[in-house]
Amino acid sequence: MGLAQCLAAAFLFLLLLGLTTGQRLVTVQQGPLYRVRGSHVTLWCKVSGYQGPAEQNFQWSIYLPSAPEREVQIVSTVDPSFPYAIYTQRVRGRGIFVERLQGDAVLLHITELQERDAGQYECHTPNTDERYFGSYSAKTHLTVIPDTLSASMAPQTLSRMEGDVVELTCEVSKSTAQHTHLSVGWYLLQGAGEHRAKEILTLSKDFILKPGPSYEQRFLEGDVQLNKVGNTTYKLIIRGVKQSDQGQLYCEAAEWIEDPDGTWKDISCNQTQRTQLAVLSRGRDLSVDITAAEPSLSEGDTLQLSCVVEAPKSSNFKVIWLFNDMEVVGIDPHGVLIWEEEYEERARLGQLRAFKPSNTVYVLTISEVGLEDQGTYQCSVSEMKTPGDLHSIQTVVSSRIQVDVKPIESHMHLSVSTSTPQVTAGDALVLHCEVQGATGPVSLRWWHLPPQHPGRRVLVAAVERDGALSLGSAYQDGRARGSLRLHKESPGTFTLVIPSTLGEEDGGQYRCEATQWGQGRNWTGKGEAAVTVSSMGLGLRAMLRSRIATVTYGQSFELFCQVEAGYTLEEVPLSVQWLFQPSPPSGPLHQLVQALPNGTVVWGTAQPHFQGQAQLAKTDTSFRLHIHSTLPANEGTYQCEVKVWRRNIQPLGEPAASASSNVVGIKVVLPESKFQVATKDSSVEIAGGNTAIECRIVFAQNNSQFAVTWYLLPPLADTKPLQIVRADYSSILEYGSEFSSPAQKSRFLSQRVSSNIFQLQILSANLGDRGSYYCVVEEWLWLVDGWYKLGEGTSGRTTLKFKLPERELPMEKTNRSISAREGEQATLPCRLQATLAPGSHLAATWFRVTGSGRGSALLALRHDGTVEYPEGRLAARLLLRRPSAGDFSLTLSSVESGDAGAYYCQLQEWQWLGEGKDWAVRALACSGYTQLATIPPESTVLSRICSSPPLLNFILYLPLVLILLLALAVFCWCCKFRKSKKSNITGWMMELEGNEEAKKT
Repeated sequence: MGLAQCLAAAFLFLLLLGLTTGQRLVTVQQGPLYRVRGSHVTLWCKVSGYQGPAEQNFQWSIYLPSAPEREVQIVSTVDPSFPYAIYTQRVRGRGIFVERLQGDAVLLHITELQERDAGQYECHTPNTDERYFGSYSAKTHLTVIPDTLSASMAPQTLSRMEGDVVELTCEVSKSTAQHTHLSVGWYLLQGAGEHRAKEILTLSKDFILKPGPSYEQRFLEGDVQLNKVGNTTYKLIIRGVKQSDQGQLYCEAAEWIEDPDGTWKDISCNQTQRTQLAVLSRGRDLSVDITAAEPSLSEGDTLQLSCVVEAPKSSNFKVIWLFNDMEVVGIDPHGVLIWEEEYEERARLGQLRAFKPSNTVYVLTISEVGLEDQGTYQCSVSEMKTPGDLHSIQTVVSSRIQVDVKPIESHMHLSVSTSTPQVTAGDALVLHCEVQGATGPVSLRWWHLPPQHPGRRVLVAAVERDGALSLGSAYQDGRARGSLRLHKESPGTFTLVIPSTLGEEDGGQYRCEATQWGQGRNWTGKGEAAVTVSSMGLGLRAMLRSRIATVTYGQSFELFCQVEAGYTLEEVPLSVQWLFQPSPPSGPLHQLVQALPNGTVVWGTAQPHFQGQAQLAKTDTSFRLHIHSTLPANEGTYQCEVKVWRRNIQPLGEPAASASSNVVGIKVVLPESKFQVATKDSSVEIAGGNTAIECRIVFAQNNSQFAVTWYLLPPLADTKPLQIVRADYSSILEYGSEFSSPAQKSRFLSQRVSSNIFQLQILSANLGDRGSYYCVVEEWLWLVDGWYKLGEGTSGRTTLKFKLPERELPMEKTNRSISAREGEQATLPCRLQATLAPGSHLAATWFRVTGSGRGSALLALRHDGTVEYPEGRLAARLLLRRPSAGDFSLTLSSVESGDAGAYYCQLQEWQWLGEGKDWAVRALACSGYTQLATIPPESTVLSRICSSPPLLNFILYLPLVLILLLALAVFCWCCKFRKSKKSNITGWMMELEGNEEAKKT
């Protein structure tokens, strides 16, 4: 390589080296950072490797979690218009600002962190180099978390003498999800609030105790301590308080978190309320001395303590007597006593006394001391600055003395027994407590320890030393267990009697506690006795039986209720209740009668007829219910219910136990019925007009009543028969659904023409009335309390035929299928295909085939020109067009969906027979069937059907299939008609009416 080439390479290397070491680099505080909402937050940013002026500019932006790709500008050191609108107000108000640490380093301050401040922060430095080389921005992430730190201490005012002990507790807790540490410190604020507080002692985040400068020596000596005494409780202890400790004390807690760079940051701080501490100096010329007349005592002796105050001059003193550091009584400068609540009762009884014999002597006496009076007594004397002002304490001096009380042994012995260790609920409990060796008055208490609640005791009764008797709250109501008795049978024997136990809950242990009293001493002995109380429901059951389950009307029957129990039933109050539910069931069982233990009989009101029929009887543990002259109303299910009550308690109140027997059913058979109805089949043939169908009773009782129901079986019917009309035994008529129109009701009448013959009258009979008629007759009998059905008979069938003329009218017999939209009109064709002979008149009747196969007449045009509408509801929508003499087409207007079905017409030729004679039918014929289908009006249903070809084809071809089936039937009948010897329509109708094979076809 030549020299020129070496120099060029060296120059290029130096150039590259200069660019690399001099490139711009922006660094920002490492994240993610967690900071508490509402706190003051700072983020540092610095730039290095730059060219240009020493003072660089910085711009801060944020990328919010809701829009991580969108930059939102916050604040700039060079451009006042840099912030977006949402940050403008906070930047102007110094809620957000940039602090310059040096020319190339700044701090971003957010004085009060908000939840919306969470996101990714970017620090950007505008370029001041000759060219872009290096990084110009850096990012860090900030998360805002809730402030969960809590520090609390109840505010109070304390007064302590120099040298006393002060203890304060502070409750500190947090629930931050992140890993944080706590520091807890105690501080003293003296003078005005603007003075800086003195640190007393702090437990750092590293769990190190650090005293303040002024408390360091006392901390080393152990007089100042900070202890954690619970999960959240921190206690400050200052022993030997000094005047310099006087002021306001408070606790301050801080929460610390470790940032990614390894440094710890306090993210939250909380101070408690303050406690005012006053430290009083001890008097130099005031002395107090406490003495006891006898510091070592025995139980029952009297303790007398004297407190002597020595002062150089007459002063106002407040004296407080304390026992084991707890106040007993205070005496103000005027001698007024203020007893603590727990000592008021003993003071009222004269056992405690406090008085002031002179201005410097104070006396406390306790008569009949006990072991609980042993301990340290203290006399505390406070000197008042101002007479009468109890708060103007100048100095406090106290003195202590230890008092010992020796117990006196007792030789009292106690034993407990019972004469009723096992009883049944309702029986009495008798318990004995014998006390021996007592040398003084004895008080006694009986306790019940129920086994259902271990560790619990219930006071039953107590007798005091003076003989006063009291009962526990659960035993004061004499209606429950009777009047309890606690009496002293002998000098040392006490007997408790509970007249009536409630149940098993009264079992368990009964404890007797006897306390001997005398000269302030007392000694208590205990003893227990166990009793078992059996429930009255133990083994209690009832069984019901009857010798017969089926009873004939008028006979008698008996029910036996047998009662059993695990104890002697004859010795307890017992009642029985008889229950009944009629057949068929109509709800819960009704009370028939109840026999109470005192012999009272209470009859129920639901079945009053039993009171005259039933008799009650009792034999030992069996109860008997006798029912005589049985009625049908006695049929049903029976049950007995037995209740037992506890003994010795009146009135009875609620039963202690009850038992219900099994259920026994009793069926009542009515008198045998010999009812018969004629069952021979017959036929009736008519040419028209009125006719009657007969139903005859062959045998029935003289005093019976009858209900008759008429039925029709149409010739083409393939379903159950149609009910025409029913006349019950009270002659109330009820028509079937096919015969309920006014026109049909006027044509079909049920009559009783004699004692044993019923007739169905058919007025203006027509071909639609063809078919088989029969009746069902029910025999009803009045039996004391109501009507009862004894029997039923079905008559033979009477076939109604029409005598038809030999000649058949020529007319169209083609089966058709037409459709009409709802709301429009439809025309049903009916046309004669020949010319009538002179003097002949035509009559026409239109029929609609019902679901039962019966032809229902809609419109009838008589030969005299009159028109009848059997279906009155359709009259307004029916119209005979009659465009020609032989056209009897029917127009149905305002078609409805219910009009869909099969229709046909019948034409009759009538001729005048001559003067003095009547008109007669010479020929007739029936048209083919017209199947009418209805279409919803412009509905989406049609469009949906049209969009479904398979469904449309099915619906369109369904009427055609029905028409073909009907045509096939007509064709078969016509074949039979043509083969008959008569070769006319009369034979065809006879075949239709009478031939069973034709019916099947």
